[in-house]
Amino acid sequence: MAEQKIFAGPRIRRIRNGKGLTQTAMAEGLGISPSYLNLIERNQRPLTVQLILKLASVYHVDPEELQGEARGSIAALREVFADPLLAGELPGDQELIEVAEAAPNAAAAVIKLFRAYREQAERLTDLNEVLAREGKGTALSGARLPIDEVRETFERRPNHFSGIEEEADAFTALLDPGDDLYGALKAWLKREYGIVVKVLPVATMPNWRRRYDRHSQRLFLSERLSPFDQLREVAMEACLIRMTVAVAGEIQGLKLSSDEARRLARFELGRYAAHALMMPYGAFHAAALRARYDLDVLRSRFGVSFEQAANRLTTLQRPSAAGVPFFMLEVDNAGNRFRRAGAQGFPHARFGGGCPKLAVHAAFAQPGQIFVEAVEMPDGAEFLTVARTLEGPQGSFSERPRRTALLIGCDIGFKDEIVYGAALPAAAPGNAGKGAAGATATPIGPACRLCERAGCLARAEPPVTRPLGLDEMVTGLSAFDFQ
Repeated sequence: MAEQKIFAGPRIRRIRNGKGLTQTAMAEGLGISPSYLNLIERNQRPLTVQLILKLASVYHVDPEELQGEARGSIAALREVFADPLLAGELPGDQELIEVAEAAPNAAAAVIKLFRAYREQAERLTDLNEVLAREGKGTALSGARLPIDEVRETFERRPNHFSGIEEEADAFTALLDPGDDLYGALKAWLKREYGIVVKVLPVATMPNWRRRYDRHSQRLFLSERLSPFDQLREVAMEACLIRMTVAVAGEIQGLKLSSDEARRLARFELGRYAAHALMMPYGAFHAAALRARYDLDVLRSRFGVSFEQAANRLTTLQRPSAAGVPFFMLEVDNAGNRFRRAGAQGFPHARFGGGCPKLAVHAAFAQPGQIFVEAVEMPDGAEFLTVARTLEGPQGSFSERPRRTALLIGCDIGFKDEIVYGAALPAAAPGNAGKGAAGATATPIGPACRLCERAGCLARAEPPVTRPLGLDEMVTGLSAFDFQ
């Protein structure tokens, strides 16, 4: 194996400067020429074993100091330059190494400054949400990527696009699919555009769900996908072809700020259109009323997945035929949020969805089990929530399956219209004045940084609205006591 070369010019220069030596004096002590030392300090020559030993004996330099000391700084600098504010300035790895090696103290200062900036941005965002709840919204926000802009835009508006719904109804009438929408879509794509749909094995499509080859006019789907997801991918492709004008009109109405954000929005609207085609509004709304919004009944009746049926419930807000105003969110077991949507906009101010006590997090302990729970916010608002895990694309034997959890909820006042309302424990006598769920509701908050509930065992962060309690004589139940 070839010996790894060690280039440590900036570190040698720091050692020399720290000892107050000139290049000539240090070169004399090491038994080399000043010009050779100059090349070493400019990383034009590597350190030899003999020179490392000489540094250790003459100047008492620990050999460990000469290798790998900047690795942590390089990783932290990558994080700094990945911020949207600096994304266009992202240097290559070599430039980051040079910064970390040549000026480690300056690099450490940049990293410290960035972490303070990020913390302040998060606190400003949290304070903005607090003010918004009090009707004092501001323009304060942290740095946002295009995907953040798209998510926030969709979350803060009703999850209903009437133009796409009308186009989907017309497309359904044209296809007349009967009980085989998948076959009808494949036939339509082949007949109208010459596009052939083909399912390929994982080895052929290791990294894609769907890929359209314009040259061969073939739409490839991964065999990792369930039949429900394969149907959605084909429906998305067909809808984005047929509904180009309607989708473009809805994107324009969203008033997004960049081409990338508009491209991401087109993908989201394509999925919306696919759901509208798979579960036509009139038929789905009527079935939801008859089944009292039972998701298992609805997914069986329309041949869709639990997630697809839940997503469609949040869109039932046609003025002439509105359903219960559901909202939903999807997270993974690390708490990362994938999607939040609501029939009337995700209820940020009243619900939040970031509380670790929500059943959506407990659902990972019992995959496939449906959890029904009433929850109560600090302001007294109550919600009925239904949570269940979702299985992602199928992997091979050696791959860990992707699993997320979905929560769908609504105001507790609709509990008698929903089949899941019967699963709530009956309120005990004497609790009539304690809300629609009586004493059975789980107390939650919008998120730890915005929640002022005292003595919460699940608290992960201190509230941004209260000073920390630093009494050495008293320790509370939480790691983050506050006054």
